[in-house]
Amino acid sequence: MENLESSDVASDVLVIGSGIAGLSFALKIADFAKVVLITKKEKAESNTNYAQSGIAAVLSHSDSFETHAKDTLDCGDGLSKRDVVKTVVREGPARIQELMELGVKFSQTAAGELDLGIEGGHSKRRVAHAKDLTGKEIEAALLNAVSKAPSIKLIENQIAINLVVNNNRCLGCYALDTENSLVRNYIAKITVLATGGIGRIYLHTTNPEIATGDGIAMAYREGATIMNMEFTQFHPTYLFHPQGKSFLISEALRGEGAVLQDKNGRQFMADYHPMKELAPRDVVARAIDQELKKSGENHVFLDISMKSSNFIRARFPGIHEKCLSFGIDITKNPIPVVPAAHYCCGGVKTTIAGETDIKHLLAIGEVACTGLHGANRLASNSLLEALVCAHYAVKKCRVLLNKKPLPQSFAQWESGNAVDIDEAVVITQNRNEIRHLMWNYVGIVRSNKRLNRAKKRIKLLLDEINQYYWDFIVTADLIELRNMALVAKLIIDSAIIRKESRGIHYSLDYPKKLPIAQDTLLKKKR
Repeated sequence: MENLESSDVASDVLVIGSGIAGLSFALKIADFAKVVLITKKEKAESNTNYAQSGIAAVLSHSDSFETHAKDTLDCGDGLSKRDVVKTVVREGPARIQELMELGVKFSQTAAGELDLGIEGGHSKRRVAHAKDLTGKEIEAALLNAVSKAPSIKLIENQIAINLVVNNNRCLGCYALDTENSLVRNYIAKITVLATGGIGRIYLHTTNPEIATGDGIAMAYREGATIMNMEFTQFHPTYLFHPQGKSFLISEALRGEGAVLQDKNGRQFMADYHPMKELAPRDVVARAIDQELKKSGENHVFLDISMKSSNFIRARFPGIHEKCLSFGIDITKNPIPVVPAAHYCCGGVKTTIAGETDIKHLLAIGEVACTGLHGANRLASNSLLEALVCAHYAVKKCRVLLNKKPLPQSFAQWESGNAVDIDEAVVITQNRNEIRHLMWNYVGIVRSNKRLNRAKKRIKLLLDEINQYYWDFIVTADLIELRNMALVAKLIIDSAIIRKESRGIHYSLDYPKKLPIAQDTLLKKKR
């Protein structure tokens, strides 16, 4: 591999992103390829690291592949791809076993068996977890294994700017080295997007700061098809506290008996669904939204204090400790919560092996849309999908690498007449405006009037941001802002196209479901 001091870094495979999808893929492909893995922040910063609940898989005799598949399809509300669902579900136990062999310590019962949780939409206990810190445990194990793999070079603080595509073949990407203020050429035979989600385009989100939709935006700009972006899943229970930044309260609490209450202590979920607190996330999020609109309050409460304090501290140590730091003792008091943007069910249209419609460009994890989740993701299916698709992507890359495609160099980055940004406040203002715009107009409940307002405003913002992009030397904030604005536009356009309410897309103007379920596909006009 090239020395990092050079502005060019060449490899067999370039992986962009260091969550569960990117790391598990890199580990497997490193057996027969040289891998460069770039990540825009510290290596452990990813949506995976914040995943509390766990990974859904058939891991007990009382469960079955058919039941897990049915729960996934029911939650997907007619849009999930049956063949993808079947394959992902059947691969689950093997992928869980691989994690355990890497050192992931899932919680166990006193009898030494996996302690399986249950969450909304599941009809069986099937969620393998490491207490309420599952993502952190998985991320640590994967990073440890990657650090020992001689064929993997992991480089932090590299934010991808644009993919480089020639004749519909991806050659790599340009990335800003934020430590050295240098744009590097990352050249590779195969490029894999594992850049995660889009939550930061919303005002309230459970996602970390890095989740700005970079992979989706980059792929769209180069001609990849983007699918079902209107399906943004809102997690029903996000900690409502001034200092509780991006902290979600796991659905696993409701799986263990926690109940939702209004300010008077009334349990309201029975008014909305027979499964009450264990209804699918879209139902619970809309129920809370409706209750807040009726009451005029800014949050509801989630109460698990009826459980023993020993159980709560043992099962949910992370949540207990975090809430306690804000003066909330969840063993005694209810937790103030509101819904927040959580997961993008849409993304770059791919096969189960991550193939996009750009040659030698793959996408895996939350950035991709395989059709597994359909119109609504079943809880804890996302980490499972990331592992399975990474596994199949490795198989596909074996074939591509055996064909020995030659990596092609491409032109160095040129700033032209761009100058240093003189008013960073413009970036901050536009970023805040996008997040408020998406929350107020493209949130849990939508309408034609709100969406059309959002469409007009995002066009003006995009024009302004794109001009800013060409006039000034790129910075990490400007790169993210440009991507956020484009992803916001894709969500708005997709939401306008869908003339029905399905899954997590709910429209006041089209409350009924159309008889035929169809995907929403967007592709840049050339």
